[in-house]
Amino acid sequence: MSSYDIERYLNVRSAYGASFGPDGDRLSFLMDTTGTSQVWTLESARGWPEQRTFYEERVTFASWSPERPELIFGMDEGGNERAQLFRLDAETGVIENLTAMPDAKHRWGGWSDDGERFAFTSNRRDESVFDVYVQDRDERGDDAELVYEGDGWLSLSGWSPDDSRLLVSQAYSNFDQDLYVLDLEADEPDLEHLTPHDGDVRYQSASWAPDGEGIYLVTDEGDADTLYLAYLDRSSGNLETVIDGDGWNVDGIALDDDTGRFVCSRNVEGYTELTVGEFDADEPTAYETFPEPDLPGGISGGVSFDPDAERFAISTSGDTVNTNVFVVDAETGDAERWTSAPTAGIPPETFDGSDLVSVESFDGLEVPGFLTLPDEDEAGDSGADADDGDGVPVIVDIHGGPESQRRPSFSSVKQYFLDRGYAYFEPNVRGSSGYGADYAALDDVEQRMDSVADIDACVEWLRDHPAIDPDRIAAKGGSYGGFMVLAALTEYPDLWAAGVDVVGIANFVTFLENTGDWRRELREAEYGSLADDRAFLEEISPINNVEHIEAPLFVLHGENDPRVPVGEAEQIAEKAAGQGVPVRKLIFEDEGHGFSKLENRIEAYSAIADFLDEHV
Repeated sequence: MSSYDIERYLNVRSAYGASFGPDGDRLSFLMDTTGTSQVWTLESARGWPEQRTFYEERVTFASWSPERPELIFGMDEGGNERAQLFRLDAETGVIENLTAMPDAKHRWGGWSDDGERFAFTSNRRDESVFDVYVQDRDERGDDAELVYEGDGWLSLSGWSPDDSRLLVSQAYSNFDQDLYVLDLEADEPDLEHLTPHDGDVRYQSASWAPDGEGIYLVTDEGDADTLYLAYLDRSSGNLETVIDGDGWNVDGIALDDDTGRFVCSRNVEGYTELTVGEFDADEPTAYETFPEPDLPGGISGGVSFDPDAERFAISTSGDTVNTNVFVVDAETGDAERWTSAPTAGIPPETFDGSDLVSVESFDGLEVPGFLTLPDEDEAGDSGADADDGDGVPVIVDIHGGPESQRRPSFSSVKQYFLDRGYAYFEPNVRGSSGYGADYAALDDVEQRMDSVADIDACVEWLRDHPAIDPDRIAAKGGSYGGFMVLAALTEYPDLWAAGVDVVGIANFVTFLENTGDWRRELREAEYGSLADDRAFLEEISPINNVEHIEAPLFVLHGENDPRVPVGEAEQIAEKAAGQGVPVRKLIFEDEGHGFSKLENRIEAYSAIADFLDEHV
């Protein structure tokens, strides 16, 4: 048995999402000390933090004004993802709802440089599309000015340095976007198209150059399979490579548009490599580099520069390192931990690290993954001592997306199960991001089940592993990963001792019919359309193959899920139980796409642990 119960592990805290105040003397960040992420502030490294928001719902971001002691944060209700924007006066503590339209989503677009206005996109006018709005800092609700009516999924990448224009992104899929400039001073604001192209091309993480005439972005335009950092000259339309990923994705860039200082991240086999530097004011593709900061854990992101760009805040995490915020001297690379997110009294040295492995799939494709084994004492506690040749049970935890990637960041749930004596395997099957556009496209539409076959290959590899008990392998996954669990149970029923489906897709047809209107077009680009691919979608939906399931099944879902509606859980649980499968179902009335509240997470993972102990 575990040395600590699940509640203890779920009380391991995370501090992230940092933002420097306008004078550089305060840092805001998000931390889940109260059970949901709230806004906290600090005035010095490892100082006593002050909690600024006190809600039962999670805060999703917080951003300081560049000029005043105030910040804007986002929060939805019950996991419905219809985020509202709030302003917190850091001096008085007064909080005001700036949007107050609970039926609409609001997607943050940033403060103007003078701090007088902020921008966002919202689907107020039509639930299926996002328009661009600009609002004065002291206005409320419907006072926001609709500056551009969109016709799809629009988001904002920030104001130009002179506050006259907005950088707008339109997404057609996760692997195809366009960039535009919206001139706010034009008599009739319209979009200037920056990235005309044929086929699927990614244009992401866009930032204005300091002179306001160029754009830095990451893209795979041309013959590139992975993302590289480029400079786009607005006047000529020329795109020049600045930093090549050398076969790996450049994930993004954070840029201070006053000084030209930047932090660029590269994803190498799931680990973060940072380039810190400063662009030449006269030659935008030339830059000076500074020493790379020495940060623990191996996974870093979420950069915020202080007002002079002499320092930047960044969050860092790892298998054995819970997430905290560090402040880095840009020129020297010296890093200092600022936040003190606790580990609930669990010694960090007891956390187990993963190994990067590769598994050959049915067609010779190499599938990467992270395997973590419990230490010998934990394996013995599980009742299956690997040294005796019996092996330990293993949880195959499949990420969602599908265009996502499992990386070696901290997971209290994983550490809990490792402490209970389970091994943990996290595959990045075909369709995962992080390994190039070609790899990510290998599961598109009619190739969907090839990714499930990758799971079969991974399990066969695990069955041959000397530390693993081949008869005690469980599948677990959330969202699209929940579909993968259900599909693995229907396609390869003899491999599994149990399955855990969290907010998963059981029926692609009903999922696409009932998902949020604003998401449908993007999801059809990945899975196939109801108009053209309905028969295929029905064929591969686990709900239509449920008679093949042999392993006990646990289905968990949030009642308010706008992405994968709760009906997906209801129908698979009912039909599987009707086939005689041992089924347990757990629905949370105050959650959405996943579980954000501590008490619900405790209940959910306690129940999952009991379920796996019983059947695995």
